[in-house]
Amino acid sequence: MSIMTTRLPVSRLLVAAALAVALGAFVLHVVHRSTLPAAAVLADPVRTPGVLNPQVTQASIRSTICRRGWTATIRPPVEYTNALKREQMPAYGETGPASAYQEDHLISLELGGDPTDPRNLWPEPYPRAAAVDQIENRLNDEVCSGSLSLHDAREQESALKHSHG
Repeated sequence: MSIMTTRLPVSRLLVAAALAVALGAFVLHVVHRSTLPAAAVLADPVRTPGVLNPQVTQASIRSTICRRGWTATIRPPVEYTNALKREQMPAYGETGPASAYQEDHLISLELGGDPTDPRNLWPEPYPRAAAVDQIENRLNDEVCSGSLSLHDAREQESALKHSHG
């Protein structure tokens, strides 16, 4: 049994090596990019300071935010939030497609934020908006279980959205 060896010109070896390096760099870029946190738009404290729903107080949480399905009764129509999102995106310097954003409440409905006041809403890009929704749900659970006050949960949510989107 004989082994045939083929001699490649140096130029072909260099091209093959360059392609291998480029492919490796591309793979590292894709892997690194997929591990970065989701893009965020910070809520502007002037444009979006947060506004509370006067129906929701610490004393009323059992009949409001802790009652299953309550937020669906006050959630604004999609037509309203989509129109507001298209208005607010340029003010926030956002130029992507509106479908890539959720018009998010600074103080979430789950914590008694005003449903329609524009000072409580801003355009938050996906997938960051979905990640923040999970945090809002956790804070609601903590308030409803009694392990966190409504005031403290709102403070945490406001700080998060003003500093991390």
